[in-house]
Amino acid sequence: MSLEASIKRKLQLSAAKVEGFIEKVLVPNKPEEVYQAAHHLIRAGGKRLRPYLALKSCELMGGDAELALPYAAAVEMFHTFTLVHDDIMDNDGLRRGSPTVHTKWGIPLAIVSGDLLFAKVYSAMLEPGSSGKLSKDRVVSCIESLTNAAVILSEGQALDILQSSVGDVSEEDYIYMVGGKTSALFRTCAEVGCIVGGGSEEEASRLGSFAWDAGIAFQIVDDILGVTADEITLGKPVGSDVREGKKTLITIKALENASPEERETLMKALGVHNASASEIDEAMKVLTSTGAIAYAEEVAAEYTEKAMSAIASFPDSEAKKDLVELVEYFTKRSY
Repeated sequence: MSLEASIKRKLQLSAAKVEGFIEKVLVPNKPEEVYQAAHHLIRAGGKRLRPYLALKSCELMGGDAELALPYAAAVEMFHTFTLVHDDIMDNDGLRRGSPTVHTKWGIPLAIVSGDLLFAKVYSAMLEPGSSGKLSKDRVVSCIESLTNAAVILSEGQALDILQSSVGDVSEEDYIYMVGGKTSALFRTCAEVGCIVGGGSEEEASRLGSFAWDAGIAFQIVDDILGVTADEITLGKPVGSDVREGKKTLITIKALENASPEERETLMKALGVHNASASEIDEAMKVLTSTGAIAYAEEVAAEYTEKAMSAIASFPDSEAKKDLVELVEYFTKRSY
């Protein structure tokens, strides 16, 4: 079985358990509409990388993945909450091939459904402590980890909003934003899994570093695919990231390296929603000619190597192998 097929199968098995738990946490109440809205994106699917990371981190420490299930579900609900609010801010009409929550139910109810998901996150995380399945000290540590991620995520999102154009963003800013919007929650998944599995504070920190660096690599690869994958594979028109003026490491580096003529060509399409197909095509050529795509590939490889170094010191196990394969999968994927 190929790496891709193997990881997909494991993700599906993990996702089924997590989704089943979320259904129990999000038991419909009145008004029905807010619960329907809260369930909407979860039921639309997704890879469920984050809960898988939490469960496997628990297993890495020799813990029972069933005990970590509330925390795996909690991080997925938290992730979904951020997507609901992101879609409102970005005015996006589709997510995972389905209408976004605010498109279907309106902005006010979408905001409230996100708030409901956020509240249910803490409800799920508190339950193992209340039932005596997990020590209250470890429950508090898990909540502290997720709360820290929420703060960092908010900071990263705010920076993204305040720096309105790609030209305002440095490479350092980009890594900070990616850290907030992607890596912070990846780190929390690894930390809470480790904590629930009985890991020490030092082990949680080490595993958190692994997940943080893997998250940076994951997002950079996402950026690369946004300008190199074909339309069918990508699921959206080629050059969409350029047309939307998305702040990626590629566009930041291209602007830094571009000649005046190349910069002019790029600016005709970057963030210009009515840019013609030929203008997009010429801009895409600049991303290659300036070495920006190759540079992004190098940086992604560096963060992947850092992640692998961080997990290398843990004893070999099936869970360790699964975590390494997960990073290999999402940094070498073609979609």
